[in-house]
Amino acid sequence: MDSSDFKKFVSARCSVREYAEAPLSEDEIAYIVSCAGTAPSAGNLEAWDTVVVTDSEARFALADAALGQEHVGAAPALFVVCANYVRSMSKYGERGILYAVQDATIACTYMMLAAHSHGLSTCWTGAFDEDAVREILDLPPHVRPIAILAAGYGHEPAQHTGRMEIAEHLHHEVW
Repeated sequence: MDSSDFKKFVSARCSVREYAEAPLSEDEIAYIVSCAGTAPSAGNLEAWDTVVVTDSEARFALADAALGQEHVGAAPALFVVCANYVRSMSKYGERGILYAVQDATIACTYMMLAAHSHGLSTCWTGAFDEDAVREILDLPPHVRPIAILAAGYGHEPAQHTGRMEIAEHLHHEVW
């Protein structure tokens, strides 16, 4: 893949909130998670974990926890990506909290792109009641949910949302 192909690939990805009922195969799920395993991480500690949720009752409970965002329940698979503080704090102390969040974020991005490479659609969801997600998934205290990645065979929106010009994000040498 050359740089032009890569730019087309990432530009074609968009957040999708409507999904077909078709489930993801175990191979698709395994592929998505295995790609996350290649993501860079602080100290190569891989301070992230994911809970894969395909059970419809749990998905709809997570949709409620996600402030009623219906696409979370409608997606046939959810990847709840979590920061695992213990892994990074064992080496980096308090700074390890930030590194674990960064590791989880990068891993989730890799999952999103892996799904896209398989023709699947995703929607990254960051707005949710953390305590409710913790309870639904029985997360241990040292694990923090960072994102709920909804995934499935999506019905793409009629048009992609506009993006800011890159120049609006770019600063040279200083702000």
